[in-house]
Amino acid sequence: MSTWKPAELVMIAEKGLLVFIAAKIFAPLALATVSASSFAQASPSSAKQDATLRINQLQVVGTHNSYHSGLSSGEKAYLELRDRRTAEALDYSHPPLPQQLSAGIRQIELDIFPDPAGGRFAGPIAKEGSVIVDPNPDHEMESPGFKVLHLQKVDQGSTCRTLIRCLNQVHDWSQQNPNHLPLFILIECKSYRSVTPTGETHFEAMTPALFDALDKEILSVFRLSEIVTPNQVRGSHANLLDAIKDTGWPTLVAARGKIFFLLDNRDLAATYEQGYPSLKGRILFPNSVPETPDAAFVEMNDGPPEKIVQLVRQGYLVRTRADSDTMQARSNSTRRRDQAMSSGAQIVSTDYPPSEPARWSGYAVEFSRGHVARCNPENQPLGCKDDLLEPVQNP
Repeated sequence: MSTWKPAELVMIAEKGLLVFIAAKIFAPLALATVSASSFAQASPSSAKQDATLRINQLQVVGTHNSYHSGLSSGEKAYLELRDRRTAEALDYSHPPLPQQLSAGIRQIELDIFPDPAGGRFAGPIAKEGSVIVDPNPDHEMESPGFKVLHLQKVDQGSTCRTLIRCLNQVHDWSQQNPNHLPLFILIECKSYRSVTPTGETHFEAMTPALFDALDKEILSVFRLSEIVTPNQVRGSHANLLDAIKDTGWPTLVAARGKIFFLLDNRDLAATYEQGYPSLKGRILFPNSVPETPDAAFVEMNDGPPEKIVQLVRQGYLVRTRADSDTMQARSNSTRRRDQAMSSGAQIVSTDYPPSEPARWSGYAVEFSRGHVARCNPENQPLGCKDDLLEPVQNP
C-alpha cells in the first residue's frame, strides 16, 4: 500500500503493498454462501483427500483489514479536505466477520492497538469543530485489552472494536461450522501514538509482556485444541524451518475446523520470540525472513510472483495482497490476475472478495465456479480436486 504523510494527519506508516488481482467487469454476482456445516459428514473421497493434502497445498481468499467498517462521514470529509488520495485509499469497507466467513473468506486480518489500562480509544474525536461519530457507544472501549482499528484518530470504524469481540465472532462461527477449512487470522500490531505537552511524540510499541497479554487474550476465547500452533508444526524438530522442509505442514484431516494465528509484523518477530526459544509455547506464526530457523510463514505483499513461486516450492506458507488503496477497483485493472493466482501464494488477500465487488466496476477476487478454495496451482498433488475441499451453496 502506498504511503501518505499529510502534515495535518496522524502519522500514517502503511507498508507498500502491490500485488495482483482478479477482477470482474460485469455486474456483481449473487452472493455465494458457504455451507460448511453441510460438509460435516465427509464423503469417502473427501476423507481420502484430506488424509494426504497439506494445508500449504491449498489456496484461499482473504480480506484486508477485515474489521474495517469504512470512514464515517466526518472522517471522510476531514480527509478529503487535506488529502483526497488518502481519502480514496481508505474508501472501502467490509461486513461483519461472520458474514465474510459464510461467504467463503478463509483469512481475516485484524489491526490491534495495545490498551492495557482501557479507555485509550473511547472518546469521540473532534476535527475543527465537527465531532465524528462516537466510536464507543456501548462503552466496551473503556475496558482493558487490545482494540481493533485502522488509524488512531483518523480511521477508527470497526465492526468489532475489541480483539475479544472479534475472536468471539470467529469462534462462534467456527463452532457452528465445525468442518470448515482452516481459518487464518493475521494480526498486525500497531503502535499507540501520543504527543506530550512539549510537542514530543511518544509511541507505545509491543513488548514481550504485551505479547504475553495477546496470547492470553487469544486463549481466553480459543482452546489450544482449536488452534494449530508452532509447537504442533515443529513437532520433534529443532525449529520450524526444519519441520516444514522435512515433515511439512499438517494435513487437512488434522487442520479442519481449526485456526492459524499469524503475526504480520516482521520487525516484531524477535520480540515475540523473546523468552520463547523456537517459539515454544507461543501461539502465532511470525512473518519471518526466509531460511531463518523459525521461518514458516512469509508475507510477500508486493511480490514479485516468481519469488512467491520459489518460496511456495520450498514449503513456506505465503500471504500476498491482491489489490491496494482502491486503485485496481477503480480502474478495473486485471493485468496481474493470472500472475497472482498462479503464483501459488496460499493466502490471496483483497478488499473485494466476490461477495463484496467494487461499486465502481464490479471488480472482485475469486476462484472459478464459486469455490471457497482451490488446490494450489503451484504445488498441488496429483489428483487433487477442488470440489472436495469445501462446498458452496448458492442462495
